[in-house]
Amino acid sequence: MTKNLPFCQVSLNIRDRVKDLIGRLTLQEKIRSLVNNAAPVERLGIKGYEWWSEALHGVSNVGPGTKFGGAFPGATSFPQVILTAASFNASLWEAIGRVVSDEARAMYNGGLAGLTYWSPNVNIFRDPRWGRGQETPGEDPAVAARYAASYVRGLQGTAPGNGLKVAACCKHYTAYDLDIWNGVDRFHFNARVSKQDLEDTYNVPFKACVVEGRVASVMCSYNEVNGKPTCADPSLLRGTIRDQWHLNGYIVSDCDSVEVLFKYQRYTATPQDAVAASIKAGLDLDCGPFLAIYTESAVRSGKLTEFDVNAALSNLLTVQMRLGMFDGPRQPYGYLGPRDVCTPAHQQLALEAARQGIVLLQNRGRSLPLSTSRHRTVAVIGPNSDVSVTMIGNYAGVACGYTTPLQGISRYAKTIHQVGCKGVACNDNRLFGLAEGAAHQADATVLVVGLDQSIEAEARDRIGLLLPGHQQELVSRVAKASRGPVVLVVMSGGPIDVTFAKNDRMIGAILWVGYPGQAGGTAIADVLFGTTNPGGKLPMTWYPQDYVSKVSMTSMDMRADPSRGYPGRTYRFYKGSVVFPFGFGLSYTSFRSTLAGAPTTISIPLTTLKTFKNSTMLSHGVRVTHTKCDSLISRLHIDVENVGDMDGTHTLMVFATSPGGKLTPEKKLVAFEKVHVIAGSQRRVRVDIDACKHLSMADKNGIRRIPLGVHNLHIGDDIKHTISLIA
Repeated sequence: MTKNLPFCQVSLNIRDRVKDLIGRLTLQEKIRSLVNNAAPVERLGIKGYEWWSEALHGVSNVGPGTKFGGAFPGATSFPQVILTAASFNASLWEAIGRVVSDEARAMYNGGLAGLTYWSPNVNIFRDPRWGRGQETPGEDPAVAARYAASYVRGLQGTAPGNGLKVAACCKHYTAYDLDIWNGVDRFHFNARVSKQDLEDTYNVPFKACVVEGRVASVMCSYNEVNGKPTCADPSLLRGTIRDQWHLNGYIVSDCDSVEVLFKYQRYTATPQDAVAASIKAGLDLDCGPFLAIYTESAVRSGKLTEFDVNAALSNLLTVQMRLGMFDGPRQPYGYLGPRDVCTPAHQQLALEAARQGIVLLQNRGRSLPLSTSRHRTVAVIGPNSDVSVTMIGNYAGVACGYTTPLQGISRYAKTIHQVGCKGVACNDNRLFGLAEGAAHQADATVLVVGLDQSIEAEARDRIGLLLPGHQQELVSRVAKASRGPVVLVVMSGGPIDVTFAKNDRMIGAILWVGYPGQAGGTAIADVLFGTTNPGGKLPMTWYPQDYVSKVSMTSMDMRADPSRGYPGRTYRFYKGSVVFPFGFGLSYTSFRSTLAGAPTTISIPLTTLKTFKNSTMLSHGVRVTHTKCDSLISRLHIDVENVGDMDGTHTLMVFATSPGGKLTPEKKLVAFEKVHVIAGSQRRVRVDIDACKHLSMADKNGIRRIPLGVHNLHIGDDIKHTISLIA
């Protein structure tokens, strides 16, 4: 019987079990295991397996590996990632991962899901028009890196040993942040990226996924990088992910990427060459049928060896065995079932995530919070004022249930509802009169506007940054007609130029609520009426509309180049005007920070005098590989005081400006911590600064160095501290 064969013996080492199983398979059986819908091997009692499942912000049915129905009608739908990132709360990110993996394991036990989830998306939100920016943790590499490692740990579990609760996958590697713009699509795009930008921007979250999160998979992307498809680039895959970062897992293609590099990018002359190039570069699994069709002929023609096939299959089987898929009925998470999905605790966490992410962008004259005694009737107006599915964004599943903005506000006050526009496209103003009338009757007006997946999505990048259609006119007319305070609530993934609203004296407050998940309406209302004190911060820059006229989406350069009128990208390199800056967010209370203790000098030890002589010190700094990083962690102690009259949560951000010349970032975030402080009290926060990780930067050759000299640390608006790095 199969259960007595060595590959089923849990007492044996996984490496030996994998070797035994591969030795029992024919070449054809091996090849049919290299695609997402792996075929069964009935003679060995091995069932077919669908590798493709998604769990971006909750168990999703986007991939064929997961289905809802029967005892599992839905799963907890958390806010879209961009809003969760705005919480700047790493412990929250990991907690969400734990809940999602609980529900994923429960559905696997019920036969409706797999155990391999192609999430998270950790690409950098480089351009504000990108339709998939909503899926990411934002524009900052340090934030994306910490989010990646935290969410992956939550999904995969942190138990000792090599076992996995589920297998996460960080995607899309690398420099992927364009879907379709101005006639250029992701299947034909060659991202021209400098070694410097690749090292200190685009690859940062992926390295953190593998090195810190110990992720079980990385997905290569559709695009080319510097003329090579990422899924066939041995330097990017085998050379970097495996040899440098030491991935313990498998590499998978984005769906049909191998076909794309042959058919659309014309990188190889034959399909067999495409198969050989991809597998030899380090690809293990093809999302799509291409490897199943052409691998055997690639082996027969000598372009590939069976040894190459075995190596890829070994990586796949190892992950499956780490998940317990060959261990029989005694599963480590076998106790999870329907009662563990959509639990009250899980749904409460979804609500808390939305509350923590919402960003207060403006609060003129303390228009917020509203009062249940003074604002008994609230006009709720706008195309997103009573939406449900819009709130869960893309790559979502079936939510446990919804509370729309209108429903949430109705729990606090009597509401008068008008949509104003039929959908976010807002193609005409025929309903504006009804909206103006509602605002004139109410004690306060809440306008819920913004975007949805018809405007920004996968395969749908935006053209500009303004509100679609006639939405701006709707906001201005309703604000003018309102007899009470007006609050603008922006529901979107990407940033929107709302300069008109900032300058409209009739609009008292502006909130950005992302796509806030299944409990979004409750969270919005809780912030509006002060049950929740907002503490979110923007994870991306909000640019003015004229910014996009200066930059092509196809330009991957991060650094500004004034000689050609190129303004640079993200807060680290862009010096122009903004609507709202990265890291911005107000509160109903006020905080004050003081530095309680910090070093003023850090000595960078060199490993040997020889490395010092061999250009260690050239190009403005010490190579990270030529010092002892373990000894370069410095501790800051910062007291955060709540000097207002309301309990609140503060995100303590530490930015650094470093020596190094014109290519050095204006500033960069090096650390952040979330702290809850009761009104009138203070709390001490410990922040660790790792010189190798936080104060280093890549030179033009992509070599990471620690610049010597004075580094200025900026902690909130209150503190500036200098640290001198010497060798």
